[in-house]
Amino acid sequence: MFAKRLVIVNGLVPAALLAWDAWHHQLGVNEVNFAIRTTGLVGLIFLVLSLVVTPLRKLTGWQTLIAVRRNLGVLGFSYLLTHFVIFFALDRAGSISSTLEEIVSRVYLWFGTAALVLMIPLAVTSTDAMIRRVGARRWKRLHRLAYPIAICGVVHYYLLVKSDIRQPLAFAIVLGVLLVYRVVGHYVDLRAEVRTARAAVVAARQAKPRKRAFWSGELKVARIFDETPDIKTFRLVAPGGGPLPFDYTAGQYLNLALTIDGARVARSYTIASSPTRKDYCEISVKRAADGHASRHLHETWREGSVVKVGAPAGRFVFAHDQAQRCVLIAGGVGITPMMSTVRSLTDRCWPGEIYLVFSVRTRRDFAFADELAYLQARFPNLHVEVTLTQEPDAAWTGTRGQVTKALLERFVPDLRHGPILLCGPDPMMTAMRRLLVDELGVPDAEVLQEAFVSPPASAQPAAGDAVG
Repeated sequence: MFAKRLVIVNGLVPAALLAWDAWHHQLGVNEVNFAIRTTGLVGLIFLVLSLVVTPLRKLTGWQTLIAVRRNLGVLGFSYLLTHFVIFFALDRAGSISSTLEEIVSRVYLWFGTAALVLMIPLAVTSTDAMIRRVGARRWKRLHRLAYPIAICGVVHYYLLVKSDIRQPLAFAIVLGVLLVYRVVGHYVDLRAEVRTARAAVVAARQAKPRKRAFWSGELKVARIFDETPDIKTFRLVAPGGGPLPFDYTAGQYLNLALTIDGARVARSYTIASSPTRKDYCEISVKRAADGHASRHLHETWREGSVVKVGAPAGRFVFAHDQAQRCVLIAGGVGITPMMSTVRSLTDRCWPGEIYLVFSVRTRRDFAFADELAYLQARFPNLHVEVTLTQEPDAAWTGTRGQVTKALLERFVPDLRHGPILLCGPDPMMTAMRRLLVDELGVPDAEVLQEAFVSPPASAQPAAGDAVG
């Protein structure tokens, strides 16, 4: 928020100075011409700066730059619109016929008018509400018009000047470098996609035997870990050793076929381990007072127990190859799919920024505390914010209370761009989705949700489990 305000305040300085000089009649002999040229030049500067943001962010890794790109574009449009309004109202005395005649008769005005007209749909779709309506993918395609707009603006400026063309040439050079960077970057990305696709084909041909998309059979409990007084982690392996007989993606879950008091009970639990660890998978289960299946697992499962499993299932996954950062918001035992994602991304040394917001009642409920601290120390791109809602100990110096708008805006830069993964108790998820979509302007389609609910009384698959 500070960066945006800084850009807006500084962006209004030229307008304030121009207005001050106009009020005191200090714009020179031809005041109207000076105002037209000044607003046009400043508008072109902001337009080019908005194009510089993405390459600069990729080269430097400064993720906060993306937060001000839209502000720079809006400032550029505002100055260029003012540029035209002054031309129409003062230079052409508000005459539509005179304005049209001037535009038709002068080539440089063809390009200037084209640039302004092309900027209108970009300005109209610059709000969060319009981004949600248009959709993130279409919005990005539409805003590629910024490059032809900038080209028209530079040509307009070049044709306008009579003698000293150094400034328009400087703009042309900068724009040319940006275009070359974009073309080369696009070519490199295409080559990388081709190499990845070829490698995937080769790997698929060499992989024998091929694992089925969905597998059912038996796994053995190899280890049991106490994460908190109420949460146990069960590590499952193939009974005969070796790799697991199935592959999965971080965020998916297992289906367990249990026998409790002679009755068959099906439950689903999210996998908490990383899919990069091929020899085992883990589920972390919280013992609930009314949890029929969770009590059974805590009380009867022992190291060496053999369990019936169906895996994997679920679409609550983070597409790491299609995003530049990952935002995870978890409540309570909803941390389990998030741990799978965090472990997977750090195992792969994923270069994007990872933001994890974790809400728990007290410190005794803070699962995976040591591991998260260890991962944070090893991976600077992992950021963790833990907030305790009912911690009685005054010694806790961290964040307290529910996850709020202020907390999210402080912790995650430019939160309006997803994807964002949510997992936790249903009331928390309802409140968080309302906060993200209605108050922070995150497109609804970019908020992925998996709720953790109490299992129903019937012996049917539930997820106290994962629902997703």
